[in-house]
Amino acid sequence: MAYIHKVQYYETDRMGVTHHSNYIRFMEEARIDFLAGIGFGYDKMEEMGIISPVTSISCDFKRPTTYPDEIEIEVYVKNSSAASVVLGYDMKCRGELVFTAESRHCFIKSGKIIWLKREMPELYEHLAELTKEK
Repeated sequence: MAYIHKVQYYETDRMGVTHHSNYIRFMEEARIDFLAGIGFGYDKMEEMGIISPVTSISCDFKRPTTYPDEIEIEVYVKNSSAASVVLGYDMKCRGELVFTAESRHCFIKSGKIIWLKREMPELYEHLAELTKEK
């Protein structure tokens, strides 16, 4: 199910277009919603002492959005391994693709990169299943 973000007036620039920096925030909102939706929200991971920082982001702007557009954000697993995951993002407004991106994440516990397969096997297996679907 797509995450919906309604563009706020303060998220636009002087030209009335959604400022490019906000799309990274929209990605984070959608990612948090996606992980919670599959049962592995950041709150659950942090209770286990695990954090998942972004290690890289790449994106392509296709069309501008403006206030008060509603952006549908689909998050999906592009690739997963024992130690990292790559999530894809497709953002659409009124059915038109406006932005595509991907973010890479590792998993850290006590300041060290961990093997997700060993520390959170349920999440590892779930991400692997989702990778096969896309």
